[in-house]
Amino acid sequence: MTLLTVWAEDDPAGVLQRTRDAGEIKAVLGELGVKFERWPVRDLPARPTEEQVLDAYRVEVDEVIRTEGYTFVDVKQLTPDDPGAAQARAKFLSEHTHDDDEDRFFARGSGVFYLHVAGKVHAVLCEAGDLLSVPARTTHWFDMGTRPDYVSIRFFHDTEGWVGDFLENSVADRFPPMDELTREGDLPLKTNSTSSP
Repeated sequence: MTLLTVWAEDDPAGVLQRTRDAGEIKAVLGELGVKFERWPVRDLPARPTEEQVLDAYRVEVDEVIRTEGYTFVDVKQLTPDDPGAAQARAKFLSEHTHDDDEDRFFARGSGVFYLHVAGKVHAVLCEAGDLLSVPARTTHWFDMGTRPDYVSIRFFHDTEGWVGDFLENSVADRFPPMDELTREGDLPLKTNSTSSP
Protein backbone atom coordinates (compact mmCIF):
# COMPACT_ATOMS: atom_id res chain seq x y z
CA MET A 1 0.00 0.00 0.00
CA THR A 2 1.22 3.53 -0.80
CA LEU A 3 3.03 5.25 2.06
CA LEU A 4 3.95 8.92 2.53
CA THR A 5 6.63 9.84 5.07
CA VAL A 6 7.68 13.45 5.73
CA TRP A 7 10.71 14.88 7.54
CA ALA A 8 12.19 18.34 8.00
CA GLU A 9 15.14 18.58 5.60
CA ASP A 10 17.54 19.05 8.53
CA ASP A 11 16.09 16.32 10.80
CA PRO A 12 16.03 12.85 9.20
CA ALA A 13 15.64 11.29 12.66
CA GLY A 14 12.24 12.87 13.30
CA VAL A 15 9.26 11.79 11.19
CA LEU A 16 6.73 14.64 10.97
CA GLN A 17 4.03 12.70 9.15
CA ARG A 18 3.33 9.19 7.94
CA THR A 19 0.14 8.10 6.23
CA ARG A 20 -1.26 5.42 3.95
CA ASP A 21 -4.49 7.32 3.34
CA ALA A 22 -4.69 7.90 -0.45
CA GLY A 23 -6.79 11.05 -0.08
CA GLU A 24 -4.38 12.57 2.41
CA ILE A 25 -1.37 11.62 0.26
CA LYS A 26 -2.99 13.24 -2.76
CA ALA A 27 -3.75 16.42 -0.80
CA VAL A 28 -0.24 16.76 0.69
CA LEU A 29 1.45 16.12 -2.65
CA GLY A 30 -1.00 18.42 -4.43
CA GLU A 31 0.26 21.30 -2.26
CA LEU A 32 3.71 20.62 -3.78
CA GLY A 33 2.36 20.58 -7.34
CA VAL A 34 2.82 16.80 -7.47
CA LYS A 35 0.03 14.74 -9.01
CA PHE A 36 -0.87 11.39 -7.42
CA GLU A 37 -3.44 8.99 -8.90
CA ARG A 38 -4.48 5.37 -8.46
CA TRP A 39 -5.22 3.16 -11.48
CA PRO A 40 -6.69 -0.36 -11.45
CA VAL A 41 -3.99 -3.03 -11.28
CA ARG A 42 -4.16 -5.44 -14.20
CA ASP A 43 -2.69 -8.92 -14.59
CA LEU A 44 0.57 -9.10 -16.52
CA PRO A 45 2.79 -12.01 -17.55
CA ALA A 46 5.74 -12.84 -15.30
CA ARG A 47 8.14 -10.98 -17.58
CA PRO A 48 5.92 -8.80 -19.78
CA THR A 49 7.03 -7.12 -22.96
CA GLU A 50 6.73 -3.36 -23.28
CA GLU A 51 3.83 -3.87 -25.69
CA GLN A 52 1.96 -6.11 -23.21
CA VAL A 53 2.29 -3.54 -20.43
CA LEU A 54 1.20 -0.63 -22.62
CA ASP A 55 -1.70 -2.62 -24.06
CA ALA A 56 -2.91 -3.51 -20.55
CA TYR A 57 -3.07 0.19 -19.65
CA ARG A 58 -3.85 1.61 -23.10
CA VAL A 59 -6.90 3.67 -22.03
CA GLU A 60 -5.09 5.32 -19.10
CA VAL A 61 -1.84 5.83 -21.04
CA ASP A 62 -3.67 7.44 -23.94
CA GLU A 63 -5.49 9.78 -21.54
CA VAL A 64 -2.22 10.91 -19.93
CA ILE A 65 -0.68 11.49 -23.36
CA ARG A 66 -3.76 13.47 -24.44
CA THR A 67 -3.93 15.67 -21.33
CA GLU A 68 -0.20 16.17 -20.69
CA GLY A 69 1.15 16.25 -24.26
CA TYR A 70 3.71 13.48 -23.84
CA THR A 71 5.33 12.24 -27.04
CA PHE A 72 7.45 9.34 -25.75
CA VAL A 73 6.36 6.50 -23.46
CA ASP A 74 8.41 3.51 -22.40
CA VAL A 75 8.38 0.66 -19.90
CA LYS A 76 11.14 0.10 -17.36
CA GLN A 77 11.35 -3.14 -15.42
CA LEU A 78 13.87 -4.73 -13.09
CA THR A 79 14.04 -7.87 -10.99
CA PRO A 80 16.60 -8.80 -8.33
CA ASP A 81 18.12 -11.32 -10.77
CA ASP A 82 18.81 -8.74 -13.50
CA PRO A 83 22.52 -8.13 -14.07
CA GLY A 84 23.25 -4.51 -13.35
CA ALA A 85 20.32 -4.05 -10.92
CA ALA A 86 22.63 -2.61 -8.24
CA GLN A 87 24.15 -0.19 -10.74
CA ALA A 88 20.70 0.85 -11.93
CA ARG A 89 19.68 1.58 -8.35
CA ALA A 90 22.83 3.61 -7.64
CA LYS A 91 22.17 5.85 -10.66
CA PHE A 92 19.09 7.44 -9.05
CA LEU A 93 20.10 7.64 -5.36
CA SER A 94 21.47 11.19 -5.43
CA GLU A 95 19.40 14.38 -5.58
CA HIS A 96 18.68 15.62 -9.07
CA THR A 97 16.22 17.56 -11.16
CA HIS A 98 14.86 17.29 -14.70
CA ASP A 99 13.91 19.92 -17.24
CA ASP A 100 10.82 17.77 -17.92
CA ASP A 101 8.08 16.46 -15.64
CA GLU A 102 8.71 12.92 -14.40
CA ASP A 103 5.56 10.82 -14.63
CA ARG A 104 5.79 7.20 -13.61
CA PHE A 105 3.08 4.55 -13.18
CA PHE A 106 3.84 1.37 -11.24
CA ALA A 107 2.18 -1.59 -12.95
CA ARG A 108 3.93 -4.00 -10.56
CA GLY A 109 6.27 -3.82 -7.60
CA SER A 110 7.36 -0.67 -5.81
CA GLY A 111 9.85 2.19 -5.51
CA VAL A 112 10.27 5.36 -3.45
CA PHE A 113 10.36 8.91 -4.79
CA TYR A 114 11.93 11.35 -2.32
CA LEU A 115 10.87 14.94 -2.99
CA HIS A 116 13.01 17.70 -1.43
CA VAL A 117 10.66 20.69 -1.46
CA ALA A 118 9.97 23.70 0.78
CA GLY A 119 12.30 22.67 3.59
CA LYS A 120 11.00 19.12 3.83
CA VAL A 121 11.66 15.70 2.37
CA HIS A 122 8.56 13.77 1.29
CA ALA A 123 9.14 10.06 0.64
CA VAL A 124 6.38 8.49 -1.46
CA LEU A 125 6.52 4.69 -1.43
CA CYS A 126 4.70 3.93 -4.69
CA GLU A 127 3.23 0.49 -5.25
CA ALA A 128 1.28 -1.23 -8.02
CA GLY A 129 -1.49 1.06 -9.25
CA ASP A 130 0.22 4.34 -8.32
CA LEU A 131 0.90 7.14 -10.79
CA LEU A 132 3.17 9.93 -9.56
CA SER A 133 3.89 13.08 -11.56
CA VAL A 134 6.89 15.09 -10.32
CA PRO A 135 6.97 18.60 -11.84
CA ALA A 136 10.01 19.74 -13.81
CA ARG A 137 12.87 21.21 -11.73
CA THR A 138 11.64 19.54 -8.52
CA THR A 139 14.61 18.27 -6.52
CA HIS A 140 14.23 14.56 -5.84
CA TRP A 141 15.80 11.13 -5.87
CA PHE A 142 14.50 7.59 -6.38
CA ASP A 143 15.22 4.32 -4.56
CA MET A 144 14.15 0.93 -5.89
CA GLY A 145 15.60 -0.96 -2.91
CA THR A 146 18.42 -3.49 -2.66
CA ARG A 147 16.28 -6.06 -4.49
CA PRO A 148 14.64 -4.04 -7.29
CA ASP A 149 11.41 -5.62 -8.48
CA TYR A 150 9.04 -3.45 -10.47
CA VAL A 151 7.42 -2.75 -13.83
CA SER A 152 6.72 0.91 -14.57
CA ILE A 153 5.45 3.07 -17.41
CA ARG A 154 7.35 6.32 -17.96
CA PHE A 155 6.14 9.40 -19.85
CA PHE A 156 8.33 12.02 -21.55
CA HIS A 157 7.87 15.15 -23.67
CA ASP A 158 10.78 14.24 -25.95
CA THR A 159 12.61 11.15 -27.13
CA GLU A 160 15.71 11.79 -25.00
CA GLY A 161 13.91 10.07 -22.14
CA TRP A 162 15.44 10.27 -18.67
CA VAL A 163 18.00 13.09 -18.31
CA GLY A 164 19.02 14.14 -14.79
CA ASP A 165 20.86 17.23 -13.53
CA PHE A 166 22.57 16.13 -10.29
CA LEU A 167 23.13 18.45 -7.32
CA GLU A 168 26.65 18.89 -5.96
CA ASN A 169 25.46 18.69 -2.35
CA SER A 170 22.85 16.00 -1.89
CA VAL A 171 20.99 15.25 1.35
CA ALA A 172 19.80 11.88 0.03
CA ASP A 173 22.23 9.75 2.02
CA ARG A 174 20.93 11.23 5.31
CA PHE A 175 17.42 9.81 4.90
CA PRO A 176 16.23 6.21 5.34
CA PRO A 177 16.49 4.17 2.13
CA MET A 178 13.58 2.18 0.73
CA ASP A 179 14.46 -1.00 2.62
CA GLU A 180 14.31 0.87 5.92
CA LEU A 181 11.12 2.75 5.03
CA THR A 182 9.27 -0.50 4.48
CA ARG A 183 10.04 -1.45 8.09
CA GLU A 184 7.68 1.16 9.58
CA GLY A 185 8.49 0.33 13.20
CA ASP A 186 11.97 1.85 12.71
CA LEU A 187 10.56 5.36 12.13
CA PRO A 188 8.72 6.74 15.19
CA LEU A 189 6.68 9.90 14.68
CA LYS A 190 8.21 13.07 16.12
CA THR A 191 4.85 14.77 16.71
CA ASN A 192 1.17 13.88 16.85
CA SER A 193 0.90 14.29 13.08
CA THR A 194 -1.26 11.95 11.06
CA SER A 195 -0.34 8.28 11.14
CA SER A 196 -2.70 5.93 9.38
CA PRO A 197 -2.34 2.15 9.61
